Amino acid sequence: MATGKGVRGRAGTGSAAPSLFQPPPGSQPLAARMRPGSLDEFVGQEHLLAPGMALRESIERGKVTSMLFWGPPGSGKTTLALLIANYTEREFVPFSAVTEGVPRVREIIAAAEERLAMSGRGTVLFVDEIHRLNRAQQDAFLPHVERGTVTLIGATTENPSFEINGALLSRTRVFVLRALTPEDVTKVLRSALEDRGRGLGDQELEIDDDALAVLATEADGDARRALTVLDAAASHVGAKGRITVAVARDAMQLRFARHDKSGEEHFNLLSAYHKSLRGSDPQGALYWMARMIEGGEDPMTIFRRAIAMAAEDVGLADPNALQLAVAARDAWHMLGAPEGYLPLAEMTIYLATAPKSNSAKNALSAALAAARESPAEGVPMPIRNAPTALMKELGYHKGYQYAHDAEDAYIPQEYLPDALRGTVLYEPGRFGFEKEISKRLAWWAEIRKKAADDDSSSSG
Repeated sequence: MATGKGVRGRAGTGSAAPSLFQPPPGSQPLAARMRPGSLDEFVGQEHLLAPGMALRESIERGKVTSMLFWGPPGSGKTTLALLIANYTEREFVPFSAVTEGVPRVREIIAAAEERLAMSGRGTVLFVDEIHRLNRAQQDAFLPHVERGTVTLIGATTENPSFEINGALLSRTRVFVLRALTPEDVTKVLRSALEDRGRGLGDQELEIDDDALAVLATEADGDARRALTVLDAAASHVGAKGRITVAVARDAMQLRFARHDKSGEEHFNLLSAYHKSLRGSDPQGALYWMARMIEGGEDPMTIFRRAIAMAAEDVGLADPNALQLAVAARDAWHMLGAPEGYLPLAEMTIYLATAPKSNSAKNALSAALAAARESPAEGVPMPIRNAPTALMKELGYHKGYQYAHDAEDAYIPQEYLPDALRGTVLYEPGRFGFEKEISKRLAWWAEIRKKAADDDSSSSG
């Protein structure tokens, strides 16, 4: 840990010499200048790159095949692709899925074929944001990956299962990169402060311990962002200046919650919110709700999930839950932000702390299954509609007993078709209002049993 006065960049210290692909000192932003020049300099991703791990060994042997790197921003996807090209002595050719198209792919492939024929040197084709390519564009890589004309390395922040063609996915290895820990980011920042050749070492800056902690924590695992903010803070204080918490926060400006409104993280956060509600954890539910709000999620998306949860997971254990969820949605329409967040929070707390039952969901599933298995059973005559004289003559509605004619508003009568007689589709849960429902069902069962016994006695 740094001392109370902070860390000073030490003159004369630095990282390993930059490799051939490192930019000239000072010509690019700090994040670009500090790209690791070797696997030993690479920070994080120990599950892939620690000594003895399969990926590291294949890189060091120079034996790599086409692959996909899936991970959050700033986790080192581009840097790792550069290191692979450097270690395997292959040409590194970047391709942007945002700005370039299939014609550029043809140019790259033609050059790669010529390079391979003339010098035997391979090509690493690095496709950044490969998930942005449509299916036809992704297909353009297939024959060249199969022939080994290029080693394709794709980088994506989206789940490859959903965004990458199955054919291309089957021809590549997928490696998952993780967000850097605060300790990892701290190591990156210290290196930048001390490195004279590529970093800020020659400026002899001081940084307070708590300022370093703020940068490392609020970068949210993104080394590039941490270095960009450090660069801005260094420019602000100047050579031999001191970076305090106030300076660090000013350089960082607004910290955005990580949330992708259309990608995997969108569904992950919704899932975390729903499962927290179902699991009766208001703390977790409130946190994931707030993460989505801070990430710019449409509140209607949250309300839709909560309304569905009220029916699916609270159900008849607390019938008020569904009403409150719908009322909270209506309140949002009336109030908007920020006041509308209050009914959203109230609804979240209520649903999380309500008694839980999925009996309605189970009953629905059982009813649908019964309907599919018995799709043509006739409606019992007593409960059929009889609007015409002919239908009455045929026995429609005959024998129907009007429940309100009984003192208890209940008359034992069969409402299921004969093939399903006695089938139980709904079984109440043990909590909340369903305890009352259980009592009613038991009471009605007693009435039916007594009526059956009476019928048996009279017929006997």
